[in-house]
Amino acid sequence: MSGTFVGMPAFPEAAREAVRDATLRGNLRHATHTIRAKRAKAVAEVPDWDRLREAGKRIKDHTLLHLDRYLEQLEASVTAAGGTVHWAADAEEANRIVAGLVKATGESEVVKVKSMATQEIGLNEALEEEGIRAYETDLAELIVQLGKDRPSHILVPAIHRNRGEIRDIFRREMGAWGRPAPDGLTDTPAELAEAARLHLREKFLRAKVGISGANFMVAETGTLVVVESEGNGRMCLTLPETLISVVGIEKIVPTWRDLEVFLQTLPRSSTAERMNPYTSMWTGTTDGDGPRAFHLVLLDNGRTDTLADEVGRQALRCIRCSACLNVCPVYERAGGHAYGSVYPGPIGAILSPQLRGTGSEIDASLPYASSLCGACYEVCPVAIDIPEVLVHLRERVVEGGQVTSRGDKVVLKPAKGHAAERAAMRAARWAFSHPGALRTGQRIASRTRRLHPRTLPGPGRAWSGTRDLPEVPAEPFRDWWRRTDGGKDGVK
Repeated sequence: MSGTFVGMPAFPEAAREAVRDATLRGNLRHATHTIRAKRAKAVAEVPDWDRLREAGKRIKDHTLLHLDRYLEQLEASVTAAGGTVHWAADAEEANRIVAGLVKATGESEVVKVKSMATQEIGLNEALEEEGIRAYETDLAELIVQLGKDRPSHILVPAIHRNRGEIRDIFRREMGAWGRPAPDGLTDTPAELAEAARLHLREKFLRAKVGISGANFMVAETGTLVVVESEGNGRMCLTLPETLISVVGIEKIVPTWRDLEVFLQTLPRSSTAERMNPYTSMWTGTTDGDGPRAFHLVLLDNGRTDTLADEVGRQALRCIRCSACLNVCPVYERAGGHAYGSVYPGPIGAILSPQLRGTGSEIDASLPYASSLCGACYEVCPVAIDIPEVLVHLRERVVEGGQVTSRGDKVVLKPAKGHAAERAAMRAARWAFSHPGALRTGQRIASRTRRLHPRTLPGPGRAWSGTRDLPEVPAEPFRDWWRRTDGGKDGVK
């Protein structure tokens, strides 16, 4: 397993392989259709949903605009409450900090709350190299870990697995990680959940160190918030003696009043619930209640570079609800693994290339992993215009240009394999800026339409191989408009 799936092929190749897996497609279709239907019903209950969505967008934009000030306020609040704040510029530094904190306790195992930030930096693998074993406690993350697999969904990491596959994984792997699966385990949900509960109980009661992320951080009080549905998070946050939270710097909100907005929109958009069954909040440390030591690791890892992009920065509004994945026709057919990142689906297609850059084949291909249908924007609870960012990143891939990398302005070279696309776009730009040439070209195209091929030649064959070429009309629109006086005479 790797948090960044190093070595994955470009999205088109990975997706082509995924769509041939009938079982995978069936699992994804059933799960995504079920989740999005429930979400739509939950959202429809709220009469002011559009206003909440706009409020969430404005809160996030305001916070990102003043991120430096709110992060300093958060650090002061956490420190005053008895916690310790660490700053990590990248994945390597974050992993080094966490491993050092665990070693300082003398422990060699930790229990973990579901955390995408720790997956992003490959924390489990880094801890393993230091002789520390990390146990995932979220049910879906447990399935992924036991199956030596990779997460394929933001909310439901094991969405690509069905009940039979999960039963087989539990029977085969649980014994090597602790308490084995009960004899005669079936694939009924209740039995699978009970097997996981028994397996994890001993780890909760034994572990001295817990590791979490956070859904939100409140700057004014230094409070961290985790929302979840199983109770495993509550166990990891309260039972260990030491708690280490690794959180992306964009997860901050200024006040408790701001938090109230997201506690309405996140559960409905993610699990289709009015509120999460478990909403855990902690502020520093308190004698006799919860962990004795609390460490907050604030993770950058490309976020300030993303913040410097006026179009792309809106991706940092994301509250990880996964609503965009559940409506995306591309994700439904290709699954999450094809995106080569812990952030799959539409949000992953714009977030990963910004956090990691577009230098690799997989990251350069992600902005194209979309039909630009706009369904993701319609369901986003913080109104991230994902199609806009996708087009923006496509331009970056094809044309190159100036970007921010590690705080410095650098000039990217155009990615390989896009020469024909660049030539076509430049030709189109020239034609549209020369009306006479455009008019002549349209007339020639109309009069020679019977000679046009059904598929494009050369590089264009990849495009027309899965699409019908539009038929050229018998008459250009401008000629029709002039001939009919704008359609006023009723002539067709």
